[in-house]
Amino acid sequence: MNQESSLDRIRHSIVMGHVDENDEGFDGTMEGEPGTVDLVREALDVDVNPQEILNIFNESMEEVGKLFESGKYLLPDMLASAECVGNAMDILEPHLVGKQENQKGKFLIATVKGDLHDIGKNIVSTILKGAGYQVKDLGIDVSVNDIVAAVKEFKPDFLGLSALLTTTMTEMEAVIKKLKEAGINDVKVLIGGAPTSEEFALKIGADGYCRDALHAVAKLEQMQDALSGR
Repeated sequence: MNQESSLDRIRHSIVMGHVDENDEGFDGTMEGEPGTVDLVREALDVDVNPQEILNIFNESMEEVGKLFESGKYLLPDMLASAECVGNAMDILEPHLVGKQENQKGKFLIATVKGDLHDIGKNIVSTILKGAGYQVKDLGIDVSVNDIVAAVKEFKPDFLGLSALLTTTMTEMEAVIKKLKEAGINDVKVLIGGAPTSEEFALKIGADGYCRDALHAVAKLEQMQDALSGR
């Protein structure tokens, strides 16, 4: 099998949301066929360039994003494709030379202290990983000190804070204050969750507000374009 054919199969598998051979894919007919993770392993075994595989990941998710915007895909469909890329990225990453440079950026995410909700956070994590970001998820009910410590260790480009309760929103502001006190000014802080808003983000000094996972991807792209002067 040539490289072009191998890459085409990976692209098709991602667009179809077909993770592995045990998965049915969007049309329910693909069970038993090699899925994205299987095809990536096969491609690596025959020395397909890992960078070319990474490029296909990005191109595939761009295609899926357009299908979503046109109404042909729903959020669960887009999430399934992102899961394909997320799982396959775990296989591909060790094969990339200078893998940090091959990522769009490092993203640290957490649900703040006192809040146990994680569905929205998990969707954002999966979509961002599928979009090419290196994501570290700290989980739920994470204290201010633990978040700041993780920022110091992981050194992310972006920090995402999630809250679903009005009573825990104040933890977001506490994190931002603690980061400033620690002299950490180079991480962009984005907030999200039902009770948050653009106005609240401005009030607490966050760099942005994301209403959902797709908005988060768009916001990050805007920030990167601004930083690069595009």
